[in-house]
Amino acid sequence: MTPGRLLYLLKTKFGHGLRVAWYRDVIRPRILATPPIPVGADTTCEIHALTSGDDWLNLMWALKSFLRASGRRYALCIHDDGTLGADASAHLLAAFPGARLIARSEADRRLADRLARYPRCAAFRASNKLAPKVFDFAACLESDRMMLLDSDILFFSKPDALLAALETGTANALGRDWRYGYCFDLATIQPMLDFTLPPLINSGLGLVRKDSIRLDWIEEFLALPGVENNTHRIDGHSHRIEQTLIALSSARSGFTMLPAEYDVYLGAMRAEFPSRHYAGPTRHLMYREGMRRLVDAGFLKTS
Repeated sequence: MTPGRLLYLLKTKFGHGLRVAWYRDVIRPRILATPPIPVGADTTCEIHALTSGDDWLNLMWALKSFLRASGRRYALCIHDDGTLGADASAHLLAAFPGARLIARSEADRRLADRLARYPRCAAFRASNKLAPKVFDFAACLESDRMMLLDSDILFFSKPDALLAALETGTANALGRDWRYGYCFDLATIQPMLDFTLPPLINSGLGLVRKDSIRLDWIEEFLALPGVENNTHRIDGHSHRIEQTLIALSSARSGFTMLPAEYDVYLGAMRAEFPSRHYAGPTRHLMYREGMRRLVDAGFLKTS
């Protein structure tokens, strides 16, 4: 191993300090020893989450912290991005009896006919690793209401406002991003739209109604300047397209922003907030701050 390679590996593992490495590499796997939580008894809403071979342990923390804090047992559908191994799949299904796990190969078969009349949708799904949040979630949804849940979110207390939106809301409800996160310039695109698009919708957490994700709309949105130009990119704005499409669909169908306690934010934890989305530059805090707080509260003993 070259010195440069060794330095890179050390920075990757310890770049945010020993405490982050300890909670990420030693404490995080201990969730596998916690009791399973049966799901699916409540079909008022169905949780959908995308996971991979790299972040499935984080998803387990996200799900168990939500189920414990909320007291709900919503139906659960986990989507494999194509990299989830057999052992990880088995752990997830054991942790959440009653959950569905959709393999990428199964989703490909299911979506092939569904997208046949929508060439832009088919091309985007084939080229973007986050596209299943747009297409697969809706295609596999078995409730009129879907809870979007990213794997980098932890819950510390009962999320009352979120639950109210999930169970009684009449419009899509999502959180506010920490910075502008669409793949086009809104000032340029807004005059092309027949609705007003709020500028900071984040697609990591919230309610999406089944009838708000329409393939004819998505096909239309994929032709917008800035979306179409980035569909096949592997850098730049490619990671924002999924969020942009969900924001556009939500705004056209009816949208409300979740309260401020569900905003994505930087800086120190706000202890009065029921959850935190550890997106972008705060991901390391999910281990040092979020998991530590849950462990100190007895999470690994009582979840």
